[in-house]
Amino acid sequence: MVLNIKKHPILQVINAHLIEYPTPANLSLFWNYGFLAGMCLSIQLISGIALAMHYTPHIDLAFLSTEHIMRDVNCGWLLRYAHANGASMFFIVVYIHLGRGLYYGSYIQPRGFVWTLGVIILLLMMATAFLGYVLVWGQMSFWAATVITNFFTAFPIVGDKIVTLLWGGFSVDNATLNRFFSLHYLVPFLIVGLVVIHMAAVHFDGSNNPLGISSNSDKISFFPYFFIKDSLGFAFFLLFFSFFVYFSPNYLGHTDNYIPGNPMVTPEHIVPEWYFLPAYAILRSIPNKLLGVLALFAAILILLILPIVNTSEIRSSTYRPIHQFFFWLLVSDYLILGYLGQQIPESPFIEIGQIASIFYFSYFLLVIPLLGIFEKSLQVY
Repeated sequence: MVLNIKKHPILQVINAHLIEYPTPANLSLFWNYGFLAGMCLSIQLISGIALAMHYTPHIDLAFLSTEHIMRDVNCGWLLRYAHANGASMFFIVVYIHLGRGLYYGSYIQPRGFVWTLGVIILLLMMATAFLGYVLVWGQMSFWAATVITNFFTAFPIVGDKIVTLLWGGFSVDNATLNRFFSLHYLVPFLIVGLVVIHMAAVHFDGSNNPLGISSNSDKISFFPYFFIKDSLGFAFFLLFFSFFVYFSPNYLGHTDNYIPGNPMVTPEHIVPEWYFLPAYAILRSIPNKLLGVLALFAAILILLILPIVNTSEIRSSTYRPIHQFFFWLLVSDYLILGYLGQQIPESPFIEIGQIASIFYFSYFLLVIPLLGIFEKSLQVY
């Protein structure tokens, strides 16, 4: 029996959103990163489920079970390295995807809901990555869990209760590891659900494009044109990903994590994974603990206000040369914060971090709203 695409409800959805979906004809390769993010999520889910079959969430066995996966499980080393490096690849892709959205104004209405969903997905990604980093129960993992969870003690009244809830006791122990493992396994499925809603919202409002203008009169079907383009991008991405998995699997990690976690020995310099370094630098640039923790969360949450504070009527930075200048300043500032996050907190790194943090927040709170008003005053009627 041959299924009729026009009558079968499932095939109708697939046809409408993956085959005949009308796509702006001028999309560049920067629109490939949304597809790549979906592929990264798939890789993490598949490898993570396979790893969970052999992992033991117990403080006496977690590190040994990780080594067991590496040495005794068939292709276990490949699963572990693909999952560990896949997290870094996921963040690289999402950061570029986010940067594209900032540059081309994807947060401007009517796409505010799409942007908000994307920021929430980013927050859940960060939470999942942190939870997964702890599961190795190496020296850096253990102390990262201790230091990061202790940040909540900065909140008055409820801080200690939050930490006790996270720990499942009065120290980072077996209950903590079990809770982190459960959440690390659960949250990715929540991310999948939000990604589906995110994609549905994109298709409802229509895709943005490099010109930032309506493309209703110049659209082509997604398949085969953009399917081929996305597939080619995915092939190049796999080459990049494979280089780290096969030739430099530990380059993006920390050597101390090959030492079992020891609560009696504090590492000389505790640093998070590279994708947390900019936010970590902002935290350390503020001498007050409570304000530093608030700034840490605000560094991501501030992205949510962009649809509200934006005053520009021009969507794409292609026609906003002044905004282009400030955007690339923001990119440079973020890279500087990432560098500072791995340095010892001493002069002059602290002072540079304070200046970089001020500019980071100023971009969202001052540059975006004031620049739109200034651009309007320059328009010639």
